[in-house]
Amino acid sequence: MGWFTTTPKQDAEPDLRQDRKKCWEARDAYFACLDAAGVVKAGSEGVVCATPLTVYEQNCAKSWISYFNQRRVLAEQQKNVLATTNTQAAAANRK
Repeated sequence: MGWFTTTPKQDAEPDLRQDRKKCWEARDAYFACLDAAGVVKAGSEGVVCATPLTVYEQNCAKSWISYFNQRRVLAEQQKNVLATTNTQAAAANRK
């Protein structure tokens, strides 16, 4: 047992995998609540999704929460842009 002795963690990967799975499940439940409440921007729902939000914050790293929340808003904006583009393309094809 010296300074440069390390013991490889055999079980590190399954723990990390389970942690990620818990985070994703908590995120999905929180986002489902936001969808049901008609809220796009996470954090602006008030107390409607307080329980799923607490679970989400307990199971995910702050950097992941920030990323997922920003990605949710961007995905909604992208969906709106794609819908507008498809409408314009359909109108252009009719002419």
